[in-house]
Amino acid sequence: MTGIDHDDQLARLTEAVPVRVSHCLDVCERANVIVVQPSSAGRARGARPVWLGLVNDSAATEDIVAWVRAGGPGLAEPPAVLDLYSFTPPRRPAAGSYRER
Repeated sequence: MTGIDHDDQLARLTEAVPVRVSHCLDVCERANVIVVQPSSAGRARGARPVWLGLVNDSAATEDIVAWVRAGGPGLAEPPAVLDLYSFTPPRRPAAGSYRER
């Protein structure tokens, strides 16, 4: 059991930033997983998605929200603590596993 209410975490992220929920990213052992996509401006600077795993506390969720609001990948430096959550993803999630929120 984790120290976070999953519905509250999703609600907090959804009210602050665009969110896409996935049924499976093939990394269940790292739940909760949050993938931060770069904006188009971030992609233009060469940024790639950042995968964060074991995001099971509200402080980490708030750090992610603050980083995305500041510009996210390619535009703003992430809080140093997020290095603890960062990991290299598997090759590709299953096709059709996303749903918009």
